[in-house]
Parts: sequence; structure tokens; C-alpha cells
Amino acid sequence: MSRLDSVIRRLTAQRDCLGWAVHHAPAGPCLDIGLGNGRTYHHLREIAPGRDLWTIDRAMKAHPSSIPPPEFYLEGEAVEMIGVLAERIGRGLALVHYDLGIGVPEQDRPLADAVGAVLTQVLAPGALIVTNAKFADYPELPLPEGVPEGRYFIQCAED
Repeated sequence: MSRLDSVIRRLTAQRDCLGWAVHHAPAGPCLDIGLGNGRTYHHLREIAPGRDLWTIDRAMKAHPSSIPPPEFYLEGEAVEMIGVLAERIGRGLALVHYDLGIGVPEQDRPLADAVGAVLTQVLAPGALIVTNAKFADYPELPLPEGVPEGRYFIQCAED
């Protein structure tokens, strides 16, 4: 499979998983870890209107149409910023999207493990996690129809 076909498959899986999760997550705010260009943030604003939408990234590089309000943007390393967010909102997040890394599992795994370990600080009971890297200690949920196994993951915080 070409890298272009692979990214199309990944983005389709991401969109389908986010759409499913928004409709099944408990009420409450969302978090997008890895703002990047802001495509996912922009999409979440459309499919989750009325929910507060927090974002974390190392540096603001988003397209002008996808820049979050400053009060909902945390700039810095994900693990540290999750701690900052925990101080602000406690365990209140209903939905988290995680999409960090370069697509090389052995290089991406340490960051995913570190983030997964601290997410419990901000997840409400029953919160959903939509991720490109499966987190340990969170049960997996079935994927929406058409999403290939192992391409994206939906996981759930314990009640």
C-alpha cells in the first residue's frame, strides 16, 4: 500500500471513529492532543458543537481557521500539559483524541505510554479515547463498521 493510500485510510478511520465517539461519549468537554495543522480540531468543532474543546501541542502551527481560543490551548509537552489541565478541570473530560507520533511504532510507543499513564488525571468515568496508538490499561471498544482493525482505536475510561 502506498503511503498516500495509507494516510487516506488513517484519516478515514480517524473521522469515522471520532464521529462514533462524539455520539457515544458522556456529556462534557473534549481534548485534542496534537493540534498540528488543526484539521481534527476544526472537525471536532463541527461535530461536537456546544462542547468545550481543549487542545495541546508543543507549538502553535495551526491554520488560521483552526486556532483555538487561548483559554483552551495548552502549549508544551503533552504529559506536562495534561497535569496543567488536571489542575484546571479535574477529571472532567468526556472525549480525548490522541494523534501524536511519526508513524514508527518503536519510536512513538514511549510517548503514547507516558500519555496513557497520566490521562486518568483528566478522564471522567466512561470517557472515550480515540487514538492512533492503543493505550495500556484502557479497555478497547468495537470500531465503527468499515474501520480496519489496528488502524485506529477507541478505548474507554473505567466507570
